[in-house]
Amino acid sequence: MKVMHIVDSAYRATVEEQDDTTLWLTQVIAGAGAQVELLLRGNAVNYAVRGQRVEGLAIGAWRQTQPPRIERDIAALLARGVPVLALAEDLAQRGLKADALVAGVEPLRFGDLPARMQACARVWHW
Repeated sequence: MKVMHIVDSAYRATVEEQDDTTLWLTQVIAGAGAQVELLLRGNAVNYAVRGQRVEGLAIGAWRQTQPPRIERDIAALLARGVPVLALAEDLAQRGLKADALVAGVEPLRFGDLPARMQACARVWHW
């Protein structure tokens, strides 16, 4: 069964955790052998940008000692063979060009999304 994970809420729980929970779940499911692909849309297209760093986050006396490494997580999904797509219109709206993306992330036009979704047995929107 092929599953498409659509993520549009970015940086969810990344202050408390070292991972985005949805990216983590996608990695776990793919690692268990599921056929899965990831579509980044809305603010989550920022996950596809190379060079992100969040070291140094502090709130009062508390310091995030295990910050998220979103670029690493996206690259790991790609290395595992998980297609990672980013909605082209959302990239353009944020001024993000293809050369700024993690190698292997595929921009997908909104008009091509329905066919891509139809190729999946399930679509999970986070």
